[in-house]
Amino acid sequence: MQEVQLADRLGVSRTPVREALTRLASEGLVSSDGRSFSVPALTLQIVDDIYEVRFLVEPEALRHVAEQSNDPAALSPIMQALEASVAAHKAGNNEAFIDANALFRSAWLALVPNRRLVHAVELYADHVQHLRALTLGNARVRTVVLRGLKRIAAALAAGNGDAAALAMREHLTEAKRAFIAAVGLGRGKPSDSR
Repeated sequence: MQEVQLADRLGVSRTPVREALTRLASEGLVSSDGRSFSVPALTLQIVDDIYEVRFLVEPEALRHVAEQSNDPAALSPIMQALEASVAAHKAGNNEAFIDANALFRSAWLALVPNRRLVHAVELYADHVQHLRALTLGNARVRTVVLRGLKRIAAALAAGNGDAAALAMREHLTEAKRAFIAAVGLGRGKPSDSR
């Protein structure tokens, strides 16, 4: 769609539309072809690129949390989110599990002392939400996710930065595998879902 059409449809001037589209393009969420923008088809390369960044920043962010948050009270929201995840999984409540999973992520991110690192992690929040919606309705995926969350929580409780980073890498590996399967990219086909 062109920015003029979008501005007309939204009833705003072209300037805020252009700024928004430029920002979305800089984050890789839309592609620019002159004055036209489109949502790129999801490919295995795009997923690989997203996870390459996530593998670089999330384990290190979690390492910082483990090394600096020895206080059980500080870790309490993480542990509560883990308990809520366990309860939701046992009850087969997909919505509650998705919510608890989001709380777990928010709780550990709140403890990362480097706010720029948090910002880098949050650049992929849309992907993480999409991942939850596509995969956490599957009981087998929830079991794997829960195992990962337990490893992460144990490493944080022990204050072990290396173990926390390793647990996050393993968790991301499983998340990537589940996402690729959920969107059908394992067969080498691009997906229109984003």
